[in-house]
Amino acid sequence: MLVKTARSLLLALLTASVILAQPTPTPEYVIGGMTFQANLRARTELWDWFHADSGDHGYAYSGNILRLGLSRSTKQWDWQAEFAVPFLLGLPSNAVAPGAQGQLGLGAAYFANSQTGSNTAMLFPKQVFWRWKNIGGVAGQSLRIGRFEYADGTERTPQNPTLAALKRDRVAQRLIGTFAWTHVAHSFDGFQYILDKPSATFAVVSAIPTRGVFQTDGWGETRTAFTYAAYTRGWGGGNHVAETRVLGIYYHDWRSLVKTDSRALAVRRTDLANIRIGTFGGHHLSAFTSSAGTADILLWGVAQTGRWGTQDHRAHAFALEGGFQPRATSGWLGHWKPWLRAGYFESSGDSTPNDNAHESFFNLMPSPRPFARFPFFNLMNNRDIHAALISRPHGRVTISNEFHALRLSSTNDLWYIGGGVYQPWTFGYAGRAAGGARSLANLYDVQVDYRLNPAVSVTGYFGFAQGLAVTRTIYPKGKDARLGYVELNYRF
Repeated sequence: MLVKTARSLLLALLTASVILAQPTPTPEYVIGGMTFQANLRARTELWDWFHADSGDHGYAYSGNILRLGLSRSTKQWDWQAEFAVPFLLGLPSNAVAPGAQGQLGLGAAYFANSQTGSNTAMLFPKQVFWRWKNIGGVAGQSLRIGRFEYADGTERTPQNPTLAALKRDRVAQRLIGTFAWTHVAHSFDGFQYILDKPSATFAVVSAIPTRGVFQTDGWGETRTAFTYAAYTRGWGGGNHVAETRVLGIYYHDWRSLVKTDSRALAVRRTDLANIRIGTFGGHHLSAFTSSAGTADILLWGVAQTGRWGTQDHRAHAFALEGGFQPRATSGWLGHWKPWLRAGYFESSGDSTPNDNAHESFFNLMPSPRPFARFPFFNLMNNRDIHAALISRPHGRVTISNEFHALRLSSTNDLWYIGGGVYQPWTFGYAGRAAGGARSLANLYDVQVDYRLNPAVSVTGYFGFAQGLAVTRTIYPKGKDARLGYVELNYRF
């Protein structure tokens, strides 16, 4: 049944991509000074989760989102009104197992939040905002209020293409994002202030995340808020260009929910106090150009302090990455244009859950997918040795291969999954006890992105998780997992 369903969904998606793959420019419709935008993203996902004692670990479904919007821009102001229509088809109704085995992939999460069974859809406002530009005659000074999308680190884009790619793919959204890989995602209700100058950018954002992500109803809010401030400066020149950011975030969750952490359930049920966390840190990027090619360095790190309910909270996380792009205009190097990268990430775990301190790094509300392309893990209680090979054999084609050796930072803490708050009554992160094990999995994956024309792109992905001690303990019937999907993006 899984194979038959998957074939039908994939055939429909691939047929649509062939029909749409015409050499036409990106469409733009202007009506009375207003610009109309429309985008359809359609994805077929095939899941083969770690094998549980019961429930369907293998299934396929279709996740789609249609976005329709109007906008207008002048030198003094701009505005945008956009609606989203997520529609999910064929969600698995039995992809859950008792106890620690839990939900068997994200299809189970969508179904658990569906009010209409295996097929669900909703219409809601995705973005409705007004922005004043060049306030007080100061170039680059703007204020945006309303409902909008935001990701930390995106307030400034480096001019250097290597730094811009690193920031987009390896820095932005680590702490705050829209979780846009899901079929609903979420937005933020609040304000954004930016002072953008040629050499530096100062930004302040204060907002409440909307509902969404795994539920198609994105109308309401979540009783959680954050305030973010950052100063980002580009510097260097010639053969060395760089960017440095310092940031601070205050996060407040007042939902009175049972928290996901490594304490006993009976203890957690008595602790419904608020979460208040301050996160402080930043990132640094450098690119060095020589006759041999371009080398890059990425440093990212944060420390956290505050209150985790009745416990003190103190935690940290850091990332160190490096890469090299050889310079060549002929031969296989010139044709494939490889970019080799490797790195190490570590976040703190709580080794003593029964004391008065919570020491697990809390990932706030990120977009986890850039750092976990097969989303069976996230950046919490995690040690990740990873490597990547990115190739560009054609102007329209990008092929990326990644390897991750995943271990838990603390064996007394949990194996965490999820991307944070998405509704008032669910915590947003799930955790499974590791049973004293540390090795989680080795992840091998490949992704191909093909831009057929300016309006149409297709993505294919396959990931294989070679389960190790943690998954073997929780899923003794099958410690390995697989995820594949084909995705179509169409702007019209």
